[in-house]
Amino acid sequence: MIDILVYVFESYGYPEACPEPEQLARKLSAAGFEAEEIDSAIEWLSGLQRVAGSDSPRIERGNRSCRVYAGPELARLDTECRGFITFLEASGVLDPLGRERIIERAMAMPGVELTLAKLKVIVLMVLWQQQDNVDALIMEELLSNAEEPTWSDNGDGAEQLH
Repeated sequence: MIDILVYVFESYGYPEACPEPEQLARKLSAAGFEAEEIDSAIEWLSGLQRVAGSDSPRIERGNRSCRVYAGPELARLDTECRGFITFLEASGVLDPLGRERIIERAMAMPGVELTLAKLKVIVLMVLWQQQDNVDALIMEELLSNAEEPTWSDNGDGAEQLH
């Protein structure tokens, strides 16, 4: 589903350019995406549109309170993801309402292990929906989906890079 969200972001410069769900589903199908993934992505995008049009929870823009994550949020958003959200908020990219929208959309991701790369796509989509102007360096960071390489044992005692 993340691939579909990236495709939508790259294909439509602003949310109003994105076609209605039925037409979008046809375009995604023609682009080669699976029907189940398309349905999940369209449902997720509909939720994004719904939360973007809402002003709840009501949080003042200048609010300096600390966000305490609930158990399910802690389980879904690892330390790296929570740290990235805090970084975006501290740097002024996110206000408290934007932070809450990102957390809500992250929690709405169906059965996906949330890595930092996937969270960056969620942040990108929330900012896209809000039509926020984002600093070029932050945008570059959000568009970089390369995850850190990992080492694993290939079975014969030698390690290989992935």
